[in-house]
Amino acid sequence: MANKTISVSASMEKGWAIHSEIREHKVVIDQPQASGGTNEGPTPLEYFLFSIAGCVGSIGRIAAHQKKITLNAMEISVEADLNPMGLMGQETEDRVGFQQIRISAKIDADLSDEEKKAFLDEVCDRCPLHDNTKLETVVLHSLA
Repeated sequence: MANKTISVSASMEKGWAIHSEIREHKVVIDQPQASGGTNEGPTPLEYFLFSIAGCVGSIGRIAAHQKKITLNAMEISVEADLNPMGLMGQETEDRVGFQQIRISAKIDADLSDEEKKAFLDEVCDRCPLHDNTKLETVVLHSLA
């Protein structure tokens, strides 16, 4: 199967809000009012963690369908630790990104706890965003 390219474009004008139209969906990233934004939407970091949760849930649904598991529901929590000094332009010995990302899932399915754990392990192994965060991914940037 050939590789699939997924692309997103976004624009920022005055203020902190960043707007995008992804397929038919209008999406906004912003900062809280306390940080100078207008709180029109989640921050990029919140969207990033939500994306991981969404990917785990989506792959969970695909895997359950393929394995003929009745997956009634999944509750996925994602939390991560970050030292904000680097992104604020201050000297730090920590990396700028998250130091650790923790994913926790409650799985409502007719599976034993051991089977749920194996299912979650497989789902995370199949999740592209989980893969991108645990393994090195080349990221290129350039002026347009």
